[in-house]
Amino acid sequence: MSIYLVKGKGWRYDFTLKGNRHTEAWFKTKTEAKQAEAKRKEEIKRPQQRETPTDMAFLELVNRRLDFVKAYKSEKYYTDNLYLVKRWMKEWGSLQCHEITTDMIQAYIIERSGVSAYTANSDLRCLRALFNFCIKRGWISVTPTQNISFLSVEKKIKYVPSKEDVSSVLMAADPDTMDYLYTIKETMARVGEVNKLTWDDVDFKERFVVLYTRKKKGSHLTPRKVPMTDRLFEILSRRYKNRDHDKPWVFWHRYWDRKLNAWVSGQYKDRKKIMEVLCKKAGVKYFRFHALRHFGASVLDNANVNIGSIQRILGHENRTTTEIYLHSIGEAERKAMRIYEQITEKSHTDSHTGLQ
Repeated sequence: MSIYLVKGKGWRYDFTLKGNRHTEAWFKTKTEAKQAEAKRKEEIKRPQQRETPTDMAFLELVNRRLDFVKAYKSEKYYTDNLYLVKRWMKEWGSLQCHEITTDMIQAYIIERSGVSAYTANSDLRCLRALFNFCIKRGWISVTPTQNISFLSVEKKIKYVPSKEDVSSVLMAADPDTMDYLYTIKETMARVGEVNKLTWDDVDFKERFVVLYTRKKKGSHLTPRKVPMTDRLFEILSRRYKNRDHDKPWVFWHRYWDRKLNAWVSGQYKDRKKIMEVLCKKAGVKYFRFHALRHFGASVLDNANVNIGSIQRILGHENRTTTEIYLHSIGEAERKAMRIYEQITEKSHTDSHTGLQ
């Protein structure tokens, strides 16, 4: 159906013509939506009479961008954008794009910097992507974010949990969550990659799993193979033996879907609160799922594993990204400091002896 009602928002038309999708929202009545749809179809049939749009409602821009992000980007990127969009709509939801000025954006970014510079920069980065998306399609001609600079950020060394703390958290988990955490730890995978893991991605014969990520140039869903450790092989073999044959996912749950108003089964989406609860239960400093990737990379680096191998396991496109994950102090650095100490101590001793 090309015209439908979204509760609490209004009517929207959505149709495909000549291979292209066309949508607009939010109309107060179904009649208004029908009239707008008919007008749009007529414009498409007579393109020579149609003018290139130079403005649009901010609400419409946001909806089009979200549709694009959901189709082409990662689930986490979509969720992060959706979270930010809710804030933007409170600020500019009733405005046309041309009514949103650089001063408005700058004031908003300064306000967000009260949380942190990182938070403000995240907002600015996503707003810039939003307006550039619109410009590339010829919907607007200028972006109000163009002359706004990112805030300086105080970079800190990321906290990497110790082997003892990781073990304590694993032991505090229930059996199913323990399997889930071990799978993240043993593969050094992103949470989204493990959430998407299906039995078709597990090769017991060759003992590897296939993980998919969109964190690549062009946002293409890219696979990589990660060898199984003995522990992971044992965990996945047990789960495969006891699996629900109707479910393709390695990890799934049953949850209440508010849109469908019914219980449904599906892959994990977001499990943010688990680590907070488990860290508190284990009595260790709080760390998130992603810290397990940093933990694994540091362990391999300490064992003098080639950085190229670590990069491929983590699924990084650039070596410089992998280097960010290597928090350990290597033997080369320790040796350099021992040499430094020997030289400076000798100079100090010689100087002291000369004074006598």
